[in-house]
Amino acid sequence: MVAAVGERLRDVLLRHDLSPHSKLARRANCGGRGLCATCGVRLLDDQPAEHWHDELAARFGYPRLSCQLSVTEDMRIRLDREKLVWGKREG
Repeated sequence: MVAAVGERLRDVLLRHDLSPHSKLARRANCGGRGLCATCGVRLLDDQPAEHWHDELAARFGYPRLSCQLSVTEDMRIRLDREKLVWGKREG
């Protein structure tokens, strides 16, 4: 999939019909403002923190918010389609 440098990951995913949101949150979310925490994805590659939420996600094992991740290079991610709201902690 192709994305412009600096584009938000959430927008790229939605444009390619790959929603980062759960079924419950597809209609009821904050629209990419980083407030609802329903667009979490697992990064399979290291990417520097850009948002205050990233530090909390790393600390507590939660997904990163795709609405707060800028695409700067190739990225590998995992979508959690079974999450209820924010996703599950990693093992």
